[in-house]
Amino acid sequence: MLKDNVLTNVLYIDLSQKKYWVEVREDLFEKYLGGAGVAIQLLKEECPARSDPLGPDNPIVFAIGPLTALFPLASKTVAMFKSPHTGNLGESHCGGRSAVALRLAGYGAMVIKGASSTPLYLAIHGDRIYFRDASALWGMANSFTVGRIIRQNEPAGGLRTIMRIGGAGEKLIPYACVTTETYRHFGRLGLGAVFGSKKLKAVVISGKHSLPTKDRNQYRKIYDHIYKAATSSPVMKKYHDLGTAENILPLNELGGLPTRNLKEAKFEGALNISGEGLAEGYLGRRLACSHCPVGCIHIAALREPYEDELFFYKTSMISYDYEPIYALGSMLGISDAEGLLKLIDQIERLGLDSMSTGVILAWATEAQERGMISEKETNGLKFSWGDYSSFIQAVQFIFEQPSKFYQDLAQGVKYAAQQYGGEEFALAFSRNEMAGYHTGPAAHIGFLVGARHSHLDNGGYSIDQKILTKEKISPEKLAKELLTEERWRQILSSLVVCFFARGLYTPEICSEALYSAGYDIAKEDLLNIGEEIHREKYQFKMQEGFSLDNYHLPERIFETPSLVGKIDKAFVDKVVKCVKNEIFR
Repeated sequence: MLKDNVLTNVLYIDLSQKKYWVEVREDLFEKYLGGAGVAIQLLKEECPARSDPLGPDNPIVFAIGPLTALFPLASKTVAMFKSPHTGNLGESHCGGRSAVALRLAGYGAMVIKGASSTPLYLAIHGDRIYFRDASALWGMANSFTVGRIIRQNEPAGGLRTIMRIGGAGEKLIPYACVTTETYRHFGRLGLGAVFGSKKLKAVVISGKHSLPTKDRNQYRKIYDHIYKAATSSPVMKKYHDLGTAENILPLNELGGLPTRNLKEAKFEGALNISGEGLAEGYLGRRLACSHCPVGCIHIAALREPYEDELFFYKTSMISYDYEPIYALGSMLGISDAEGLLKLIDQIERLGLDSMSTGVILAWATEAQERGMISEKETNGLKFSWGDYSSFIQAVQFIFEQPSKFYQDLAQGVKYAAQQYGGEEFALAFSRNEMAGYHTGPAAHIGFLVGARHSHLDNGGYSIDQKILTKEKISPEKLAKELLTEERWRQILSSLVVCFFARGLYTPEICSEALYSAGYDIAKEDLLNIGEEIHREKYQFKMQEGFSLDNYHLPERIFETPSLVGKIDKAFVDKVVKCVKNEIFR
């Protein structure tokens, strides 16, 4: 590894003792590269078995990779922790400036341990670490306001990242997220609640380190290749033009867009909330993560008149992506673009995960429709598909928790359905709410068996479209396809390469880029490392009680036809058995 490679430095912070120290962990970075590979090792070292996810023993691990700040699209930070939402492995990836800021501060990973007795935020400026009093920020429900105040009081503008929680994290809602740079998130699985349990309101990171390369000519050659591929790729151009919302219309056309709690898989109002529709009517600006030439982050400008002031307007800038549009749009039957944006904005301000919130509200709407709950439970709200105003109020109630019903919704859709019924249409996979793809069996098996039960774990939704629409394959082959893709994604998430660039970062390109960064790893060895990291994650999951023997899938996914027809439960059982045999062979 290169001399002066700051990647091997791990910053440890003990919030209980207000102490910090740095350890050089070449052992981890040489064997597991960085990102997810290093993070799972640090989590296993620091998190005792069966720890309380909201207790001081649950660490927060942030890790980046050897390509960070050197190559385009290697711009993600991996967060790893025990999830308060599932009680199992919590893993979330975030873009923005977080990865570059952490590396230029001089660290490849950071471990936050313990819990503070009073509210604080961490300010990490290179080798200067401060425990700032956050008493004045604690109680601020709006994560945007928190970010604005910290921006005004911390140095290194333009170089730093600001990770912070809103009111949902303080309330320990187990699907609360952490917001960075206003428009990016560590979403899913409740990192915001872990922050809240530690009385940690925010983390600010900045630095000015320079990074060495092994061979400058080789580095320039591979850099130019990746940059040209990224900027000339038709796929990347679509993401630049429309953002991830460009997926709305194709999935709707195919019949894979979950609608009204997956009672249907096509939405008649899709055009209004599509990437095309939002770009034409509301696009205010585009943004990019650090060191990314694509710029897939799309921000809507929503202009509204002030209630009591004639001719005066306020403009809200609201980020939109495919996942929030699915969960808060088609899933709730909302085709009004302005209503959708207002609902997204409400959830963003409080710091909730959009996908979990949307799926929970969809279940509540159907449960009320079926008479399982009444307006007595909902504090007088009458949920109906498309009525965004009632959903905006419901989000506020989930935050405030004025009644048992909203306390139950704040625990997730699986928990709520156990209290009121309707488990057959409560769309959760090992307690994590469904992502926005009803493309066929591979997508749902991927949600179920993936290390963090996410649509990004493997290529299930892609396998449905590219293979299962054309041919039938055996359970053994589908299991192998899913695991092969997931194991390769362990390498990408250890290099912290954006998954949108997975077609650009082939094993050959990754090996060449790593050589420039000081690593001599053949592409064949990368595949073996990916398989080992995947097994390490599963060992943690099994330690925390996960099992593929007693899995549960909601009946709804078998009832509603996908783009490859109705999903066969017996086939799913066979694939899951094959996956289990392959993982533990």
